[in-house]
Amino acid sequence: MFERLPTAPTSQELIDRAFRRAKKNAGKKKNRDEPMLQIAGNILSDNLANLVGKYPSFESIPPFYHDLVDAEVGVDDMRIHLSRVGWASKQIKIVAREYLTKMRKSQDKAVLRRAAFGRMASITRTIGPDLIFLNDSRKKLRKMPTVDPDLPTIIVAGYPNVGKSSFLIRVTGARPEIAEYPFTTQGIGVGHFNHRNQRYQVIDTPGLLDRPLSRRNDIELKAVAALHHLPGVVLYILDPSDYCGFPLDEQLALLEDIRSWLDLPILAVANKKDLAGYPGADLSMATQTGEGVAEVLARLIEILEHTERDDPGA
Repeated sequence: MFERLPTAPTSQELIDRAFRRAKKNAGKKKNRDEPMLQIAGNILSDNLANLVGKYPSFESIPPFYHDLVDAEVGVDDMRIHLSRVGWASKQIKIVAREYLTKMRKSQDKAVLRRAAFGRMASITRTIGPDLIFLNDSRKKLRKMPTVDPDLPTIIVAGYPNVGKSSFLIRVTGARPEIAEYPFTTQGIGVGHFNHRNQRYQVIDTPGLLDRPLSRRNDIELKAVAALHHLPGVVLYILDPSDYCGFPLDEQLALLEDIRSWLDLPILAVANKKDLAGYPGADLSMATQTGEGVAEVLARLIEILEHTERDDPGA
């Protein structure tokens, strides 16, 4: 969704480009001040307007992406910065039109052209911080995963280091960034697999902690966005061995917390069965060896098919 966002130039880069091209394109004609002003005004105004136009409407994007943007860069902040850039585009056009009118009645067009250039440059410089914000945000937004809301989806959740990324790798072959330390899944990983001519989507969420939403960090909020807005089934992975660094009772408390606010079917699976078992889980598996993974996947597909049959809008 955000792969084609353009690079935002700095205010000085934009000013230099506009005035340089205006001087070059106006040529060496005696009466070149008017065309120089017209060209510079168009370049500045059009570049800023086009930059704003490349961004999607944050009122109409899917809720999943809305919350990801909000967690990553702040939707309200993004609106403010885009609005200021849009304002600058309009103001520059007004200034250019105003001075072109004055120049047609004046004998000293060069003075008016220089005054207009000064005002347009001043307006452009006032949005320097906004352009820097947009460029920094672009780098983050371009890294967001592409999620298809129409595909049956398995959302993988649980504490850090319980085996979420390992499950995604085992099932889809996708290779997200993964390390043997807590809080290292720095984004939402997406993988796909096919079963009986149907394509499925698996989403590896960042580790969730057992605490209120208001106390979760940006990485955790990305997972919450996925859990809230993507239809499908949740695979909640437990680690009874405590190898992940979190006691089983804390993992179970988080499972109950998620069940209290998430209106999706949840399959609780104990991972690392080669190290420890937990009879209270729906199923068990070992993602490192592959034992039990096929059975877990079959149950998830069964739940998705059953949910789709029961959905009157499907």
